[in-house]
Amino acid sequence: MKIFPAIDIKNKKCVRLVKGDFDNKTEYEMSPVDQAEKFKYHGFKNLHIVDLDGALTGETVNLDIIYDIIVKFDLKVEIGGGIRNLDSIQKYIDVGADKVILGSAAINDKNFLKKSCEKFPNKIALGLDAKDGYLSVSGWKENSNQLTLDYLKDVNNYGFSRLIFTDINRDGMKQSPNFDETLKVAKISNCPVIISGGVSNIDDVKKAKELKNVDGIIVGKAIYDGDIKLEELIKEDA
Repeated sequence: MKIFPAIDIKNKKCVRLVKGDFDNKTEYEMSPVDQAEKFKYHGFKNLHIVDLDGALTGETVNLDIIYDIIVKFDLKVEIGGGIRNLDSIQKYIDVGADKVILGSAAINDKNFLKKSCEKFPNKIALGLDAKDGYLSVSGWKENSNQLTLDYLKDVNNYGFSRLIFTDINRDGMKQSPNFDETLKVAKISNCPVIISGGVSNIDDVKKAKELKNVDGIIVGKAIYDGDIKLEELIKEDA
């Protein structure tokens, strides 16, 4: 089980949103680079970063911060947030990102997902953010009217190397992930699934380890609020 501590960047700060709502956010004192250093110090190898400025603008706004983190701490970083073209993917790969997460752009244009997987083999992660069974896009502001499982069946053979499934209703709420929906996704996915959204305590992480075809878990707010100690979380990382 890979543990992905999460860093969401907004205005050069670490923040956490509730259900993806930009008006309902908590800012934290520690800078993204300092936070990454803390994760590295505790022994984590993987990091999940979302550029929230990028999600709003469609630009690689915080590329310099991502570069600093990768170069200084040698972490395997998966990065997402407003990545809408091949040039943006290339920029992140050039600074050393392990995986580039495609979300809204891939859902709105399946051909873009296919081209990205062909051009950047083993570098593309597909981010599926769902609410009540339907995929959401544009920073979770819009419903795509596409059923999560139907979409996945359509693109399952495109060649993305990782799938990140988030239940929006759980994100930032610390009410435990939606294990049932994640299992449905993992059952049909051709690649390993990362579970995201709602982790509340260490028992959620331990439960995720028992799920078939679930390769990792993203932990955010529960770390920042002190509900999960890094010392106990690293013990589950393998």
